[in-house]
Amino acid sequence: MADLNRTTVLVTGAGGRTGQIAYRKLKERSDQFIGKGLVRTEESKEKIGGADDVFVGDIRDADSVVPAIQGIDALIILTSAVPKMKPGFDPSKGGRPEFYYEDGAYPEQVDWIGQKNQIDAAKASGVKQIVLVGSMGGTNPNHPLNSLGNGNILIWKRKAEQYLADSGIPYTIIRAGGLQDKEGGVRELLIGKDDELLQTETKTIARADVAEVCIQALQFEAAKFKAFDLASKPEGTGTLTKDFKDLFSQLTTRF
Repeated sequence: MADLNRTTVLVTGAGGRTGQIAYRKLKERSDQFIGKGLVRTEESKEKIGGADDVFVGDIRDADSVVPAIQGIDALIILTSAVPKMKPGFDPSKGGRPEFYYEDGAYPEQVDWIGQKNQIDAAKASGVKQIVLVGSMGGTNPNHPLNSLGNGNILIWKRKAEQYLADSGIPYTIIRAGGLQDKEGGVRELLIGKDDELLQTETKTIARADVAEVCIQALQFEAAKFKAFDLASKPEGTGTLTKDFKDLFSQLTTRF
């Protein structure tokens, strides 16, 4: 039987640093949500508790994501390609480290094909809302992140965002600033568009705050069919964001 009062939500990339937080937040709010996770390996599943509601699958394989997505109400996509640093870099010698992507794990495969597979499966299954976390910087094709490992990561992320916006499914696209492993819920959050926040001093965001905004986006109509940049003021400045309905009411851009 469907639980009429709770929303069933799947977090993909649930073994990642932001995904783990989002999955944990859903589990803590079991009065509102039935939280599920999708991870890539059994090792990641064990790392986040190994519960039966964590599925193991490969987003690059369309059939592999279907079991996790069937029967859910909402999908939070937190999967991303991750560049790795080539060994042998010595910071004392100056210069910059070089990065690479593992074979089969380039942004084209993970951020484009992998996200497209998730969106297609969600559409086929009747999912009511998709929250997709991307990155600021996508308006600039020459952004330095694109040169990492020749992966063009922001270009492929942007392609997936456009695909979602064109899908007809109610969506919320969150383009996060520089992600920080800091405590959440202690800063004023900032909403922007078209990478305007990158021209300011406030262009970072705690992973925990990104995870919180993902979950809050499922609770307000004002967050649907919207895309926005997300950053925060430094801790101790501004006014702590508590009213997410008010935050989402500032949104004007569909893409």
